[in-house]
Amino acid sequence: MKKNKTKIRVRYGETDKMGVVYYGNYAQYLEQGRTEWLRELGFSYRWMEENSIELPVTKLLIEYKKGAKYDDEIIVTTTLRKLPTFTIEFDYEIHNSEGELLVTASTTLVFVDMQKNKIRRAPEYLLEKLRD
Repeated sequence: MKKNKTKIRVRYGETDKMGVVYYGNYAQYLEQGRTEWLRELGFSYRWMEENSIELPVTKLLIEYKKGAKYDDEIIVTTTLRKLPTFTIEFDYEIHNSEGELLVTASTTLVFVDMQKNKIRRAPEYLLEKLRD
């Protein structure tokens, strides 16, 4: 399935007193990976929201292997697990610049029609891009 790699530089404010990335900040790195994955397809979250679709996260699983540190360059690999239906599922790996695996993760998001405030199927424009 479609895959994207996003490079991120760890900022000082994302670390704890020991200079290691605070565990809660990894969810933001995953979001950056998803955002860039979508942008690479030609869409943005903003554009989807302007077209009445939002994508709230309904499930997040993270397994921490090793901590990233201040000023490390990390690479978030975002992979679509399967063709979306009412949900879209991603798998992630985060490596440091030496190639060490720091984190594995997965998320499930649901497509919501913002006007009706109801779950809906994945939009056809997204499915078309994924079938190419």
